[in-house]
Amino acid sequence: MFYATHAFPRYSPVMAGCVPYVRGEDGVLQLIEQSIQGERNDELFYEALIQMAPRQQDKDIIMRIRDDERKHRRMLRSIYTQLTGRPAPEQPDVPEALPTQYTEGLAKALLGELAAFEKYRTMYLTIDPRFRDWMFEIMTDEIKHAGYYNYLYTLNK
Repeated sequence: MFYATHAFPRYSPVMAGCVPYVRGEDGVLQLIEQSIQGERNDELFYEALIQMAPRQQDKDIIMRIRDDERKHRRMLRSIYTQLTGRPAPEQPDVPEALPTQYTEGLAKALLGELAAFEKYRTMYLTIDPRFRDWMFEIMTDEIKHAGYYNYLYTLNK
């Protein structure tokens, strides 16, 4: 008899990529704090991409993604407050280096969205189950964004 457990390798941190496996509330809170700042950095980066976009269609897609990043930041701040009873720490804006070419920025955005998905999947698996629906929404938005950036990159390459 064939058992599915023999067909697939076991989960390991090496397979998970660059996102560390976290356990416990402290690890999740640290990831939430990083993610709040990451969403803000993405928002600033996407503002620059909007200015570089050659067509209105590109601008409209990136503006929708930017708006989702703002929504994610609000959601993560709310989760943090509900978990700790205090607001998330304020962090100063630390803008990333902006791209010099539009397609370079699209490629960076695509890879960033995929990395964010990995981080949010880790959070989904370790966060208080009350917040899994919110994390699922954020995760699916990130993978949707990656698809949009892939489309824009292909269109503009």
